[in-house]
Amino acid sequence: MNSEERRIAVLRAIVADFVATNEPVGSKAIVDRHNLGVSSATVRNDMAALEDEGYIIQPHTSAGRIPTDKGYRLFVDRLSQIKPLSAAEKKAIATFLDGAVDLDDVLRRSVRLLAQLTRQVAVVQYPTLSRSTVRHLEVVPLTPARLMLVLITDTGRVDQRVVDLGDVLTDDDVARLRALLNTVLVGQQLTTAAARVAALPEEGPNHLRAVMTTLASVLVESLVEHPEERLVLGGTANLARQGGDATSLRGVLEALEEQVVVLRLLTAADDPAQVTVRIGEENEAEEMWATSTVSIGYGPLSTPGAALGGMGVVGPTRMDYPSTIAAVRAVARYVGEIVGGR
Repeated sequence: MNSEERRIAVLRAIVADFVATNEPVGSKAIVDRHNLGVSSATVRNDMAALEDEGYIIQPHTSAGRIPTDKGYRLFVDRLSQIKPLSAAEKKAIATFLDGAVDLDDVLRRSVRLLAQLTRQVAVVQYPTLSRSTVRHLEVVPLTPARLMLVLITDTGRVDQRVVDLGDVLTDDDVARLRALLNTVLVGQQLTTAAARVAALPEEGPNHLRAVMTTLASVLVESLVEHPEERLVLGGTANLARQGGDATSLRGVLEALEEQVVVLRLLTAADDPAQVTVRIGEENEAEEMWATSTVSIGYGPLSTPGAALGGMGVVGPTRMDYPSTIAAVRAVARYVGEIVGGR
């Protein structure tokens, strides 16, 4: 092993031990715990070089070293392989998620699972409406002058709206509306469906024009994104268990509650095959500079780059990156198959 490879090995040892113990790591501990085949003096020289290059720091005198954000970045970039989850872990994920009854349940279970597997804060984004298509629109008469519209997308999202019409409709009118709406909307992407809906009043029979105008305005509202409904968060108690000062923890929690910050993180994760790791100040929001985020898109793997939504975890920079990346990737794969195949 040449000197650069050996330094990377020393950095890996420091990251592994610091993540495990939350204590600065000394050269003797590295020699004792990691079979690098070199003397303590050589390890000390390598640590001095890593410190000069900004990959590790000495938090106080006569102590060992801890990784910097730059050190974690190099560690993550040099991960030659992500330790795959065991067959038992994969089976547990599949069993837990397959028991979900609908999209809401899938996402709630995913967040709970990710938080448990990684012991971090987990975030899952609802499937982005703009990438969904209309599967079916049901029109249910509640009274002769009141309807319920049930919009179902190919990603399993269901949006229900009750509409007071002001006009009394016959069963034939309801059937005609149902047929017309489905003819216009089924198979349309939601981005184009809104425009088609706006033109609907012109396409209906004269006596239903006023009703169609009312329905169109309600449907357009349903087809527009609702950012406040788009995230599921879980495991926030894990943040407190990680230690750290209360002020920075409060800042992270407030940033997570301002969903825009997290949405920005997840929106960048638009490829189901690619895990994105942001460490410390690589996160845009200053409140998140003490954290790392590990995110990925989820969706059918048969369509790379076309994620339906994003998911990931937020935790301290001192996290077990290989295990976290493996867990995020595995859960995303199952969620992508379930949601993409609905």
